Amino acid sequence: MESSDALSARISEHAAKLAQFYDGITRCDVLVEIPHRHKAAGRLFHVRVHLHLKGADLIVSRDPGIEDTHEDPYLAVRDAFVTARRQVQNVVERLRGEVKLHEAEAEAAQAT
Repeated sequence: MESSDALSARISEHAAKLAQFYDGITRCDVLVEIPHRHKAAGRLFHVRVHLHLKGADLIVSRDPGIEDTHEDPYLAVRDAFVTARRQVQNVVERLRGEVKLHEAEAEAAQAT
């Protein structure tokens, strides 16, 4: 799809909120596209957010499905960033050691 200043501004707002949540994000690349679909299906948007973190990379991909209503690119971007935030939270918890290890993983960690 062609670039839109308003959509770019909204993406920048979402990225800035993620950066406030976790300062270890070094880069955020976002791709918004309209996959090739039959004309009767309408324009459904696909959003991919690639986050470069200190020590990890995250790729969040929001594909339009049958139940999704991503005919609005702003909603598709919002949903992708909501998912990205949850994944960043999971990474931060793991880095801080806040995630409980499964019993087998704990035994393996103790053995080393």
